[in-house]
Amino acid sequence: MINDLLHRGLVVVFIGFNPSPTSSATGFPYAHRSNRFYRLLHSSGLTPILHPPSDNPHMLAWYGYGFTNIVARTTKRADEIRPEEWRAGRLILKDKLSLYKPIIACFVGKGVYQKYAERSKVDFGFQECTVLPDMMEFVAPGTSGLVRMDFAVQTSIYEELAKKVEELRKKGYRPPRQN
Repeated sequence: MINDLLHRGLVVVFIGFNPSPTSSATGFPYAHRSNRFYRLLHSSGLTPILHPPSDNPHMLAWYGYGFTNIVARTTKRADEIRPEEWRAGRLILKDKLSLYKPIIACFVGKGVYQKYAERSKVDFGFQECTVLPDMMEFVAPGTSGLVRMDFAVQTSIYEELAKKVEELRKKGYRPPRQN
């Protein structure tokens, strides 16, 4: 099972489709060996070192990064998620984002954002028209080993997010304190 890693005042909340069997078994998001998530964080400049999935619980304090999914149920593939799960997940996610108010909601995969925003066409990057006011929404490529996008192209998209995070840090953003 995967628990959300959320706290008020996060700089980025990474939002996935749902937990994979590997992530569910380990308790760490993006844990499958073929998943590029942590490599992309590092190569884009979002983290200074390449972290293993087991470092995930510390990323909130170290960087102000949180984690959640639009659907909680574990599946091998996102296409196994039922329509009613998407509908319920969209509402639950809106409630979570409204409660925790991250500066940036990063949707890891166009499909995640399409389900959340109920839009059929979206582009990668920051969205001009956001679902929730006062929150930046960023659409990033999926990181699963099933995604057939060139790693350099994926990295360039994540670099746009890294630049914004760096701007926020220069303006004084600090990760939230945990009790």
